[in-house]
Amino acid sequence: MGRIADYMTAHATLPSDGTAGALVARVWVPRAEGPAVAAIRSDGAYDISALAPTMRDLCEMPDPAAIVRSAKGERIGALSEILANTPEDQRTPGKPWLLAPIDLQAIKAAGVTFPLSMLERVIEEQARGAPEKAEAIRASIAAQLGGNLAKLVPGSPQAAELKRVLMEQGAWSQYLEVGIGPDAEIFTKAQPMAAIGHGMAAGLHPRSSWNNPEPEVVLVVSSKGVIVGATLGNDVNLRDVEGRSALLLSKAKDNNASAAIGPFVRLFDDAFTLEVVRRIEVSLKVEGSDGFILEGSSSMRHIARDPADLVAQMLGRHHQYPDGAVLYLGTMFAPAKDRDAKGLGFTHKTGDVTTISAPELGRLANRMALSTAAPPWEFGVGALMRNLARRGLLQGSSPQ
Repeated sequence: MGRIADYMTAHATLPSDGTAGALVARVWVPRAEGPAVAAIRSDGAYDISALAPTMRDLCEMPDPAAIVRSAKGERIGALSEILANTPEDQRTPGKPWLLAPIDLQAIKAAGVTFPLSMLERVIEEQARGAPEKAEAIRASIAAQLGGNLAKLVPGSPQAAELKRVLMEQGAWSQYLEVGIGPDAEIFTKAQPMAAIGHGMAAGLHPRSSWNNPEPEVVLVVSSKGVIVGATLGNDVNLRDVEGRSALLLSKAKDNNASAAIGPFVRLFDDAFTLEVVRRIEVSLKVEGSDGFILEGSSSMRHIARDPADLVAQMLGRHHQYPDGAVLYLGTMFAPAKDRDAKGLGFTHKTGDVTTISAPELGRLANRMALSTAAPPWEFGVGALMRNLARRGLLQGSSPQ
């Protein structure tokens, strides 16, 4: 493979057990001039918007998976045809295409939740955004910290003692603070409705010369803090921008088309639970038009903070999200493989095809483009509300 079209088939997109799970998506329906919440079944995608006008409404229901399985809905079309029509440069406007599977939810992300990626954040900080300095700094930090972090519980007395020792050595970092301290880093990745989905162009800021994908599991959480399902995400990251200053995090993370989520949300049921998520293996592949290939994998078993703890730090009496939220759980994968020259590590080139996959969740594929060249974000919350009102879908909102 290597072309985005190669990944836009049902076989390449669905989880390993096909449509056995409670899979839900959002599909743009041209005749409605707007999106539909769609149940994904073996014989196609079915519009269930009459029961759940938005993904937010579906996730607020007592048993979203049961709704997706039982709702009759109107057939939109075959999944294979919808997928084939999704990439922007291959799209027939009059036919439906796949969208990101979320809408009104806040889009949040947790940072430095894996020891390996935490070390890479420290490297970025010390390199001040210069990739040529990274290799020497990586070796120095590894020698300083050794294997002390792999089994360390954030916020524990052992973590506090390590912090004391490192501070005495002048080796402390703000990334170590959120990596092993009591408080997780939870930040806003993008605005509601801004995420892009499977098959779409993912954006890189044109001023960045050192950046990378971040393959992650993304939890879908109701307004009451109930984790209702999961999907895949690419938390596209600009290493040079954040490396210059952590205060530039919003510029490094929130750009046009920089939050990729999909292909579907798999809702929790008896077979797919949070315990399954805790064991998911996430794979990454980057294929460049220059013949470069980067591959890697990470296991949720190695996360330093439990997903339920991260959700509790995001949402509770201290902070409410009345439309729910999605939470990127962080990554342990930090690509260091040299691409153009020894010691410069990895950075994207436009046209790269990045795929993130997990057997339980399917595959999320995106073609990398400059954020200024990716299609602009134009359909926001206001447009969604006007569209749903025209379609008469705001009269019967979902039960709370």
